[in-house]
Amino acid sequence: MSGGDWKELFRAACDGDIELLRYHIKNQVDVNYAHPEFLSTPLVACILAGQEASAHLLLDHGANPALHSEFDGLTPVEAARQAGLVRVEARLREMGAPDPADVQRAGGWLQRVLGDRLPWYLR
Repeated sequence: MSGGDWKELFRAACDGDIELLRYHIKNQVDVNYAHPEFLSTPLVACILAGQEASAHLLLDHGANPALHSEFDGLTPVEAARQAGLVRVEARLREMGAPDPADVQRAGGWLQRVLGDRLPWYLR
C-alpha cells in the first residue's frame, strides 16, 4: 500500500493518534480491512480501546458500522456497549447498524474452534 500502512493505521486508531490516523485515511488505507494476522477491524479495536474520537473519524471516512470483527467476535455496536461508549453506539445505530439482539452468528473464531470446550468466561 503506497503512502499508507494498514498496521500503522490500526495501531493509530487504537492509540488515539488522530493525526497519524488521518494520514493513513488520506492515503486511502482501507478502514474496513481486517488483516489476516489480526482478524480484527480497526473500528471495533479502537472502540474496545476506548478511543471514541478514532471511532468517529473512521466512521466519517467509510468504516462499515455493521462489520463484524472476527477476532473479537463482536459488531461495532456490541463493542461500543462493552466499552461504554454511548455516543458511538448511538451513532452506529443511526447509521443503520443492527441491534445485536437481532444478529445471529457463531461468535468469534476461538469459540468456533473450541466450541463447548471454550471456558464460560471467554464466551
